Amino acid sequence: MGIRTGEQYIKGLKARKPEVWLGGRKVEDVYSEPIFRQPIHEIAKLYDMQHDPKYQDRITHVCEETGERVNNSFLVPKTFEDLKKRSDLFEVWSRATFGTMGRTPDFLNVTVTSMASNTWFLNQYDPQWGENMVNYFKHVRDNDVFLTHAIINPQNDRSKASHEQENEFTHLGVVAEKEDGLVVSGAKMLATLAPVTDEVIIYSFPGFQPGDEKHAVAFALPIDTPGLKIICREPTQDGKRSLFDHPLASRFEEMDALLVFENVFVPWNRVFINQNVEAANLLYPKTGIGIQPAHQSGVRGWVKLSFAMEVACKIADSIGVDVYPNVKTQLGELIQSVEVIRSLLRVSEYEYETTPQGELRPAAAPLETIRGMLPKLYPRAIEIIQTIGAGGLLMSPMGADFEHEELKPIVDKYYVGREGVSSEERVQLFKLAWDLSGEAFGQRLLQYERYYSGDPLRRLCWFYDGFKRKYDFPMVKDALETASATQKQLIKN
Repeated sequence: MGIRTGEQYIKGLKARKPEVWLGGRKVEDVYSEPIFRQPIHEIAKLYDMQHDPKYQDRITHVCEETGERVNNSFLVPKTFEDLKKRSDLFEVWSRATFGTMGRTPDFLNVTVTSMASNTWFLNQYDPQWGENMVNYFKHVRDNDVFLTHAIINPQNDRSKASHEQENEFTHLGVVAEKEDGLVVSGAKMLATLAPVTDEVIIYSFPGFQPGDEKHAVAFALPIDTPGLKIICREPTQDGKRSLFDHPLASRFEEMDALLVFENVFVPWNRVFINQNVEAANLLYPKTGIGIQPAHQSGVRGWVKLSFAMEVACKIADSIGVDVYPNVKTQLGELIQSVEVIRSLLRVSEYEYETTPQGELRPAAAPLETIRGMLPKLYPRAIEIIQTIGAGGLLMSPMGADFEHEELKPIVDKYYVGREGVSSEERVQLFKLAWDLSGEAFGQRLLQYERYYSGDPLRRLCWFYDGFKRKYDFPMVKDALETASATQKQLIKN
């Protein structure tokens, strides 16, 4: 099939019947559910962009193997130009959602591509795992499948390993092996956009301990597989708010869910790791799924931070406070933070690394630096928006007030901005800013950015440990050696 359209995506969505729970009720029709309806259409727009002449050559390519057009997220980079093609895709799709959707289809497309292009890792444990991964990659690529994933255990007793939990299958694990596959039970999170996706892939984040063998698995299944329950978090909006009052929350609610497996059957051809702690712990670092998707996340984070910067600048301009030094310095700080992330992205692309298999990966250190900085820079951006907007963020009228014959002259008079900025324009800007910085929708975006790649403190520790292993501190060595040599020369003279 190759690239699909938004209509084809929606048609597939309507054909599936996943078990989705929302607010204590079972959702019988995902497409008709108000909370999901507009986000579905926003994702459909991404698929339609693949067919738009304005974007097609930037975000898709003709697959050498099939002769069909496929998304650039399925491209295994062999040249710098390939890396740029993927970067262009990430940017185009991120800008379409203003960076507010972190798990658009390209993220997991890249993940599956990285696994499939590094099957040497899986083959050393079981060649069938590697073959399954390649076949699954082709299935996802050729059918333009939209994936969600869940790789984190529920937050139960974090002081204990999976096998030490009070219930043996609180964390997802293998209940039994059958002739034709596995039976699994337990839970995983955090499955973003799960109710509106096609399939789910489960794989492992490093951290399994001896004794966790039953829990060390990786596999993929259709999202409507019998026995799989999707339990949604509380929504940040009700799906009925106006676009005027909630220009972001009404469109880009990215539902997260807990996935509960109740004796779910997984056929052998969908199993990528089976009860192997070592393989589960090394999958992430060895196959590139810690680097290639970080490229997508980095571009998305840059776009999101850029959007926050633009919002801050526009609200300051709309009420004329950007003439004050304290506001200018905050906005200047924010603009520079955007430039830092952009520069790190470009360095990661230009200083790419080549694997023994000939695959190009963006340089790891700049991407890991982005992972370390965004959890600080984005919250700071939100703080700046809140500071500049001040009480005005809480005092906006509603869109309906502008349509009321008696109220319109009043809101036009008292909500007007600086010269040249109408009351409606000013209010719309402040509504946009409040959606991003104050509403539950914006707070979810904030929390997401803090933890999208895991515990930022732990990641910094890993980064330092890796740096220390690889770096031999040449300037320190040179400083000591030249000082010693100079001292000897002075004595000699």
